[in-house]
Amino acid sequence: MIVWLNGTFGAGKTTAAQELLDLLPGSTLFDPELLGSGLRLMLPAKRFEEIDGYQDLPAWRRLVVDTAGALLTEVPGPLITPMTLLRQEYRDEIFGALAARRIPVRHVLLHAEETILRDRIAHRADAAEGTEAAEAAASTRRWSLEHLGPYADALPWLQGDAHVVDTTRLTPRQTAERVAEAVRTGAGTCDIVQTPEPTAETLAAGVLLFDDQDRVLLVDPTYKAGWEFPGGIVERGEAPVHAGVREVAEELGIELPRAPRLLVLDWEAPKPPGFGGMRLLYDGGTLTDDRISKLLLPGSELRDWRFVTETEAEKMLPPVRWNRLRWALRAREQGCPLHLEAGVPVG
Repeated sequence: MIVWLNGTFGAGKTTAAQELLDLLPGSTLFDPELLGSGLRLMLPAKRFEEIDGYQDLPAWRRLVVDTAGALLTEVPGPLITPMTLLRQEYRDEIFGALAARRIPVRHVLLHAEETILRDRIAHRADAAEGTEAAEAAASTRRWSLEHLGPYADALPWLQGDAHVVDTTRLTPRQTAERVAEAVRTGAGTCDIVQTPEPTAETLAAGVLLFDDQDRVLLVDPTYKAGWEFPGGIVERGEAPVHAGVREVAEELGIELPRAPRLLVLDWEAPKPPGFGGMRLLYDGGTLTDDRISKLLLPGSELRDWRFVTETEAEKMLPPVRWNRLRWALRAREQGCPLHLEAGVPVG
Protein backbone atom coordinates (compact mmCIF):
# COMPACT_ATOMS: atom_id res chain seq x y z
CA MET A 1 0.00 0.00 0.00
CA ILE A 2 1.03 3.61 -0.62
CA VAL A 3 -0.01 6.49 1.62
CA TRP A 4 0.27 9.45 -0.73
CA LEU A 5 0.56 12.72 1.20
CA ASN A 6 -0.50 15.46 -1.18
CA GLY A 7 -0.53 19.21 -0.64
CA THR A 8 1.47 22.26 -1.58
CA PHE A 9 4.71 23.46 0.01
CA GLY A 10 4.13 24.45 3.63
CA ALA A 11 1.30 21.99 4.26
CA GLY A 12 3.57 19.78 6.37
CA LYS A 13 4.02 16.74 4.12
CA THR A 14 7.67 16.01 4.90
CA THR A 15 7.44 16.42 8.67
CA ALA A 16 4.22 14.41 8.84
CA ALA A 17 5.81 11.66 6.75
CA GLN A 18 8.69 11.36 9.21
CA GLU A 19 6.27 11.06 12.12
CA LEU A 20 4.18 8.49 10.24
CA LEU A 21 7.14 6.14 10.09
CA ASP A 22 6.74 5.65 13.85
CA LEU A 23 2.97 5.20 13.68
CA LEU A 24 2.60 2.76 10.79
CA PRO A 25 4.53 -0.49 11.43
CA GLY A 26 6.72 -1.61 8.53
CA SER A 27 6.38 1.70 6.72
CA THR A 28 9.14 3.12 4.50
CA LEU A 29 9.66 6.64 3.17
CA PHE A 30 9.39 6.81 -0.63
CA ASP A 31 10.29 10.23 -2.03
CA PRO A 32 9.65 10.48 -5.81
CA GLU A 33 11.52 13.78 -5.84
CA LEU A 34 14.73 11.73 -5.79
CA LEU A 35 13.69 10.19 -9.11
CA GLY A 36 13.27 13.67 -10.56
CA SER A 37 16.73 14.66 -9.34
CA GLY A 38 18.20 11.55 -10.92
CA LEU A 39 16.52 12.23 -14.27
CA ARG A 40 17.82 15.79 -14.16
CA LEU A 41 21.35 14.38 -13.92
CA MET A 42 20.86 11.82 -16.69
CA LEU A 43 18.75 13.61 -19.30
CA PRO A 44 20.02 16.40 -21.56
CA ALA A 45 19.50 19.87 -20.12
CA LYS A 46 17.58 20.78 -23.28
CA ARG A 47 14.84 18.32 -22.31
CA PHE A 48 14.18 20.23 -19.11
CA GLU A 49 14.01 23.49 -21.03
CA GLU A 50 10.97 22.07 -22.84
CA ILE A 51 8.94 21.39 -19.67
CA ASP A 52 7.88 23.13 -16.46
CA GLY A 53 9.20 20.44 -14.12
CA TYR A 54 10.19 16.80 -13.87
CA GLN A 55 6.57 15.70 -13.30
CA ASP A 56 5.97 16.54 -16.96
CA LEU A 57 8.38 13.75 -17.94
CA PRO A 58 6.59 10.49 -18.84
CA ALA A 59 9.75 8.75 -17.63
CA TRP A 60 9.31 10.21 -14.12
CA ARG A 61 5.69 9.13 -13.88
CA ARG A 62 6.55 5.61 -15.00
CA LEU A 63 9.53 5.44 -12.64
CA VAL A 64 7.30 6.38 -9.71
CA VAL A 65 5.16 3.32 -10.38
CA ASP A 66 8.06 0.99 -11.20
CA THR A 67 10.06 2.07 -8.15
CA ALA A 68 7.08 1.70 -5.82
CA GLY A 69 6.51 -1.81 -7.11
CA ALA A 70 10.18 -2.67 -6.69
CA LEU A 71 10.33 -1.26 -3.16
CA LEU A 72 7.32 -3.29 -2.10
CA THR A 73 9.19 -6.47 -3.01
CA GLU A 74 11.86 -5.48 -0.48
CA VAL A 75 9.84 -3.99 2.40
CA PRO A 76 6.45 -4.89 3.92
CA GLY A 77 4.99 -1.43 3.38
CA PRO A 78 3.18 0.83 3.44
CA LEU A 79 5.21 3.35 1.47
CA ILE A 80 4.86 6.90 2.81
CA THR A 81 5.01 9.26 -0.17
CA PRO A 82 5.10 13.02 0.53
CA MET A 83 4.64 14.40 -2.98
CA THR A 84 2.70 17.32 -4.39
CA LEU A 85 0.54 16.16 -7.30
CA LEU A 86 -1.67 18.92 -8.69
CA ARG A 87 -2.40 17.80 -12.25
CA GLN A 88 -5.34 15.44 -12.33
CA GLU A 89 -4.19 13.67 -15.48
CA TYR A 90 -0.90 12.79 -13.76
CA ARG A 91 -2.83 11.48 -10.76
CA ASP A 92 -4.84 9.31 -13.17
CA GLU A 93 -1.73 7.95 -14.85
CA ILE A 94 0.20 7.18 -11.66
CA PHE A 95 -2.63 5.91 -9.48
CA GLY A 96 -4.14 3.97 -12.37
CA ALA A 97 -0.82 2.23 -13.08
CA LEU A 98 -0.45 1.43 -9.37
CA ALA A 99 -3.96 -0.03 -9.35
CA ALA A 100 -3.05 -2.17 -12.37
CA ARG A 101 -0.26 -3.64 -10.24
CA ARG A 102 -2.70 -4.27 -7.40
CA ILE A 103 -0.98 -1.64 -5.24
CA PRO A 104 -3.69 0.20 -3.27
CA VAL A 105 -3.33 3.93 -2.68
CA ARG A 106 -4.61 6.02 0.23
CA HIS A 107 -4.73 9.58 -1.02
CA VAL A 108 -4.50 12.14 1.80
CA LEU A 109 -4.47 15.90 1.25
CA LEU A 110 -2.71 17.97 3.92
CA HIS A 111 -4.35 21.37 3.66
CA ALA A 112 -3.96 24.79 5.25
CA GLU A 113 -5.37 28.17 4.30
CA GLU A 114 -3.23 30.38 2.05
CA THR A 115 -2.36 32.87 4.80
CA ILE A 116 -1.00 30.01 6.94
CA LEU A 117 0.95 28.59 4.01
CA ARG A 118 2.50 31.98 3.27
CA ASP A 119 3.55 32.39 6.90
CA ARG A 120 5.16 28.93 6.95
CA ILE A 121 7.00 29.57 3.67
CA ALA A 122 8.33 32.90 4.95
CA HIS A 123 9.36 31.43 8.29
CA ARG A 124 11.28 28.61 6.65
CA ALA A 125 13.10 31.04 4.37
CA ASP A 126 13.94 33.41 7.25
CA ALA A 127 15.39 30.53 9.28
CA ALA A 128 18.17 29.88 6.72
CA GLU A 129 21.68 30.72 7.93
CA GLY A 130 24.66 31.71 5.78
CA THR A 131 24.77 33.38 2.36
CA GLU A 132 24.50 30.20 0.29
CA ALA A 133 21.70 28.79 2.41
CA ALA A 134 19.87 32.11 2.32
CA GLU A 135 20.06 32.25 -1.49
CA ALA A 136 18.78 28.69 -1.77
CA ALA A 137 15.99 29.46 0.71
CA ALA A 138 15.01 32.57 -1.26
CA SER A 139 14.80 30.54 -4.45
CA THR A 140 12.69 27.89 -2.72
CA ARG A 141 10.47 30.60 -1.29
CA ARG A 142 9.81 32.09 -4.75
CA TRP A 143 9.08 28.64 -6.17
CA SER A 144 6.74 27.82 -3.28
CA LEU A 145 4.81 31.07 -3.56
CA GLU A 146 4.44 30.60 -7.32
CA HIS A 147 2.75 27.24 -6.71
CA LEU A 148 0.06 28.58 -4.37
CA GLY A 149 -2.02 29.64 -7.38
CA PRO A 150 -1.92 26.25 -9.12
CA TYR A 151 -2.68 24.62 -5.76
CA ALA A 152 -5.78 26.78 -5.33
CA ASP A 153 -6.88 25.88 -8.87
CA ALA A 154 -6.42 22.16 -8.15
CA LEU A 155 -8.14 22.27 -4.75
CA PRO A 156 -11.67 21.42 -6.01
CA TRP A 157 -10.63 18.09 -7.55
CA LEU A 158 -8.16 17.34 -4.76
CA GLN A 159 -10.81 17.76 -2.06
CA GLY A 160 -13.14 15.50 -4.01
CA ASP A 161 -10.51 12.82 -4.55
CA ALA A 162 -8.53 12.72 -1.30
CA HIS A 163 -9.18 12.50 2.43
CA VAL A 164 -8.49 16.03 3.74
CA VAL A 165 -6.55 16.74 6.94
CA ASP A 166 -6.45 20.41 7.92
CA THR A 167 -2.98 21.03 9.35
CA THR A 168 -3.57 24.68 10.29
CA ARG A 169 -3.50 24.11 14.06
CA LEU A 170 -1.80 20.73 14.17
CA THR A 171 1.75 19.80 15.07
CA PRO A 172 3.53 17.35 12.73
CA ARG A 173 2.85 14.57 15.23
CA GLN A 174 -0.84 15.41 15.46
CA THR A 175 -1.05 15.54 11.68
CA ALA A 176 0.59 12.12 11.42
CA GLU A 177 -1.81 10.73 14.02
CA ARG A 178 -4.79 11.98 11.99
CA VAL A 179 -3.34 10.41 8.84
CA ALA A 180 -2.59 7.11 10.61
CA GLU A 181 -6.17 6.94 11.89
CA ALA A 182 -7.48 7.70 8.38
CA VAL A 183 -5.36 4.87 6.98
CA ARG A 184 -6.62 2.45 9.63
CA THR A 185 -10.27 3.30 8.88
CA GLY A 186 -9.83 3.11 5.10
CA ALA A 187 -10.26 6.84 4.45
CA GLY A 188 -8.68 8.17 1.28
CA THR A 189 -9.04 4.85 -0.53
CA CYS A 190 -8.86 5.40 -4.28
CA ASP A 191 -11.76 3.46 -5.74
CA ILE A 192 -10.14 3.11 -9.12
CA VAL A 193 -10.61 0.35 -11.65
CA GLN A 194 -7.76 -2.15 -11.77
CA THR A 195 -6.81 -2.68 -15.39
CA PRO A 196 -3.84 -5.06 -15.59
CA GLU A 197 -0.92 -3.79 -17.63
CA PRO A 198 -0.62 -5.74 -20.90
CA THR A 199 2.22 -8.20 -21.25
CA ALA A 200 1.77 -8.72 -24.98
CA GLU A 201 -0.12 -7.27 -27.95
CA THR A 202 -3.80 -6.65 -27.17
CA LEU A 203 -7.05 -6.50 -29.12
CA ALA A 204 -9.31 -3.60 -28.14
CA ALA A 205 -12.78 -2.57 -29.29
CA GLY A 206 -14.25 0.92 -29.00
CA VAL A 207 -17.71 2.17 -29.88
CA LEU A 208 -18.52 5.65 -31.18
CA LEU A 209 -21.86 7.02 -29.99
CA PHE A 210 -23.39 10.22 -31.35
CA ASP A 211 -26.04 12.77 -30.37
CA ASP A 212 -28.55 14.37 -32.75
CA GLN A 213 -25.96 17.02 -33.68
CA ASP A 214 -23.54 14.31 -34.82
CA ARG A 215 -21.18 15.03 -31.95
CA VAL A 216 -19.23 12.03 -30.70
CA LEU A 217 -19.23 10.80 -27.10
CA LEU A 218 -15.91 10.80 -25.25
CA VAL A 219 -15.32 9.52 -21.71
CA ASP A 220 -12.72 10.52 -19.12
CA PRO A 221 -11.27 7.42 -17.40
CA THR A 222 -10.12 7.64 -13.78
CA TYR A 223 -7.32 5.13 -14.33
CA LYS A 224 -5.35 6.74 -17.16
CA ALA A 225 -4.62 10.15 -18.59
CA GLY A 226 -6.58 11.56 -21.50
CA TRP A 227 -10.07 11.21 -22.91
CA GLU A 228 -11.10 7.99 -24.62
CA PHE A 229 -13.90 6.25 -26.51
CA PRO A 230 -16.23 3.87 -24.65
CA GLY A 231 -14.76 0.37 -24.99
CA GLY A 232 -11.90 -1.74 -23.77
CA ILE A 233 -9.79 -4.86 -24.12
CA VAL A 234 -11.36 -7.88 -25.81
CA GLU A 235 -11.30 -10.82 -23.42
CA ARG A 236 -9.92 -14.22 -24.37
CA GLY A 237 -12.42 -16.10 -26.54
CA GLU A 238 -14.66 -13.04 -26.95
CA ALA A 239 -15.77 -11.63 -30.31
CA PRO A 240 -14.55 -8.01 -30.70
CA VAL A 241 -18.00 -6.63 -31.53
CA HIS A 242 -19.45 -8.33 -28.45
CA ALA A 243 -16.66 -6.81 -26.36
CA GLY A 244 -17.59 -3.33 -27.58
CA VAL A 245 -21.26 -3.90 -26.76
CA ARG A 246 -20.34 -5.29 -23.33
CA GLU A 247 -18.07 -2.38 -22.48
CA VAL A 248 -20.71 0.19 -23.44
CA ALA A 249 -23.22 -1.55 -21.19
CA GLU A 250 -20.76 -1.83 -18.28
CA GLU A 251 -19.39 1.69 -18.55
CA LEU A 252 -22.46 3.71 -19.47
CA GLY A 253 -25.48 1.48 -18.82
CA ILE A 254 -26.46 1.55 -22.50
CA GLU A 255 -27.73 -1.63 -24.12
CA LEU A 256 -27.18 -1.37 -27.87
CA PRO A 257 -30.16 -2.80 -29.78
CA ARG A 258 -28.00 -4.35 -32.49
CA ALA A 259 -24.38 -5.18 -33.23
CA PRO A 260 -22.60 -1.97 -34.29
CA ARG A 261 -20.92 -1.87 -37.68
CA LEU A 262 -17.17 -1.66 -38.06
CA LEU A 263 -15.65 1.72 -38.97
CA VAL A 264 -11.92 1.27 -38.51
CA LEU A 265 -9.48 -1.56 -37.97
CA ASP A 266 -6.12 -0.11 -36.96
CA TRP A 267 -2.89 -1.93 -36.17
CA GLU A 268 -1.09 0.03 -33.45
CA ALA A 269 2.66 -0.39 -33.63
CA PRO A 270 4.47 -1.41 -30.42
CA LYS A 271 6.09 1.55 -28.70
CA PRO A 272 7.94 0.58 -25.52
CA PRO A 273 6.78 0.26 -22.86
CA GLY A 274 3.53 -0.41 -24.79
CA PHE A 275 3.00 -3.57 -26.84
CA GLY A 276 0.54 -2.25 -29.40
CA GLY A 277 -1.99 -4.50 -31.11
CA MET A 278 -5.24 -4.31 -33.07
CA ARG A 279 -7.71 -1.51 -32.37
CA LEU A 280 -11.27 -1.58 -33.72
CA LEU A 281 -13.81 1.24 -33.71
CA TYR A 282 -17.51 0.58 -34.27
CA ASP A 283 -20.46 2.85 -35.05
CA GLY A 284 -22.91 2.60 -32.15
CA GLY A 285 -25.35 5.00 -33.78
CA THR A 286 -27.21 8.04 -32.50
CA LEU A 287 -28.53 8.24 -28.94
CA THR A 288 -31.86 9.91 -28.26
CA ASP A 289 -32.11 12.60 -25.58
CA ASP A 290 -33.97 10.12 -23.37
CA ARG A 291 -31.13 7.57 -23.55
CA ILE A 292 -28.53 10.28 -22.99
CA SER A 293 -30.32 11.39 -19.82
CA LYS A 294 -29.93 7.85 -18.45
CA LEU A 295 -26.20 7.57 -19.02
CA LEU A 296 -24.45 6.09 -15.99
CA LEU A 297 -21.05 7.14 -14.70
CA PRO A 298 -19.27 4.47 -12.61
CA GLY A 299 -17.02 6.45 -10.26
CA SER A 300 -14.35 3.77 -10.13
CA GLU A 301 -13.88 3.83 -13.90
CA LEU A 302 -15.16 7.06 -15.47
CA ARG A 303 -15.01 10.61 -14.17
CA ASP A 304 -16.95 12.37 -16.89
CA TRP A 305 -18.48 12.09 -20.35
CA ARG A 306 -19.01 14.68 -23.04
CA PHE A 307 -20.35 14.99 -26.58
CA VAL A 308 -17.86 16.93 -28.70
CA THR A 309 -17.33 18.07 -32.27
CA GLU A 310 -14.47 16.74 -34.35
CA THR A 311 -12.55 19.97 -33.75
CA GLU A 312 -13.06 19.76 -29.99
CA ALA A 313 -12.02 16.09 -29.98
CA GLU A 314 -8.68 16.97 -31.55
CA LYS A 315 -7.84 19.10 -28.50
CA MET A 316 -8.92 16.43 -26.02
CA LEU A 317 -7.61 13.15 -27.40
CA PRO A 318 -4.01 11.94 -27.48
CA PRO A 319 -2.69 12.07 -31.08
CA VAL A 320 -2.98 8.32 -31.76
CA ARG A 321 -6.63 8.25 -30.63
CA TRP A 322 -7.46 11.45 -32.46
CA ASN A 323 -6.05 10.08 -35.71
CA ARG A 324 -8.09 6.90 -35.32
CA LEU A 325 -11.25 8.94 -34.67
CA ARG A 326 -10.56 11.15 -37.68
CA TRP A 327 -10.47 8.17 -40.04
CA ALA A 328 -13.44 6.53 -38.33
CA LEU A 329 -15.55 9.63 -39.00
CA ARG A 330 -14.49 9.56 -42.67
CA ALA A 331 -15.44 5.88 -42.85
CA ARG A 332 -18.83 6.69 -41.32
CA GLU A 333 -19.45 9.38 -43.93
CA GLN A 334 -18.47 7.05 -46.78
CA GLY A 335 -20.31 4.02 -45.43
CA CYS A 336 -17.24 1.83 -45.84
CA PRO A 337 -14.82 0.58 -43.15
CA LEU A 338 -11.14 1.49 -43.35
CA HIS A 339 -8.09 -0.65 -42.68
CA LEU A 340 -5.25 1.29 -41.04
CA GLU A 341 -1.72 0.37 -40.09
CA ALA A 342 -0.24 2.64 -37.43
CA GLY A 343 -2.96 5.17 -38.24
CA VAL A 344 -2.38 5.23 -42.01
CA PRO A 345 -4.95 3.78 -44.45
CA VAL A 346 -3.76 0.65 -46.27
CA GLY A 347 -4.12 0.90 -50.03
